[in-house]
Amino acid sequence: MKDDAVGPTRGRRTRDRPRTETDLLEATFDLLQRDGVLAGVNLQEVADRAGVNRGQIYQYFGDRRSLLRAAVAHRARVWAAGAKGHWEASFVRRRRAMFRDALDHPGVALIEALLAIDRDPDYHALPEIERTRAALQRDQEEGGLPSGADGLAMHAFTVAAYKGYVVFRVALARDIGVPVEDLDRRVLAVFDEVLDAMAGEAPDEPPDTSPQAVE
Repeated sequence: MKDDAVGPTRGRRTRDRPRTETDLLEATFDLLQRDGVLAGVNLQEVADRAGVNRGQIYQYFGDRRSLLRAAVAHRARVWAAGAKGHWEASFVRRRRAMFRDALDHPGVALIEALLAIDRDPDYHALPEIERTRAALQRDQEEGGLPSGADGLAMHAFTVAAYKGYVVFRVALARDIGVPVEDLDRRVLAVFDEVLDAMAGEAPDEPPDTSPQAVE
């Protein structure tokens, strides 16, 4: 459901480039959350909401696709700043937390889906891949994953599972005939069972709902 209340338009004022870029990215994300990603983004409305000239969008970001990509990356940085202990957590806890974070911020997965479908060469589904590799290696060394498991494939599978679910969840819930929140709960339970099976352990770890970094 679209939300028309996306905050006040920022007044035009003197500011430095980093602040201007942040205002533009926040305005972009707010409007996408309100109107939906398929409605596109009106650059003039973005500029008005950020309190800058439209020309500054092209000056700072180049084109519409780059602006969308930058908005996703900006949100990732904001959320990552609040992450605590993410990379030290087990594979199961990291995956559980990321699914729940994706449900809390569904607009990100929707924008990412558009960038992926558009085959944007500068979009990265796994921006923290090197840290992910290191964490997966540690998981196997410490017994968090079976020693012979294909950790990278397991990671890719779970990322595709939760991002794909977020993209289709509203339509899935409508066809099944249940509230979205009910389907979320049920799918999360199944996802947790799959994670436990991947890790070869009993489901004895409670869900971790703290803010997490984006992988």
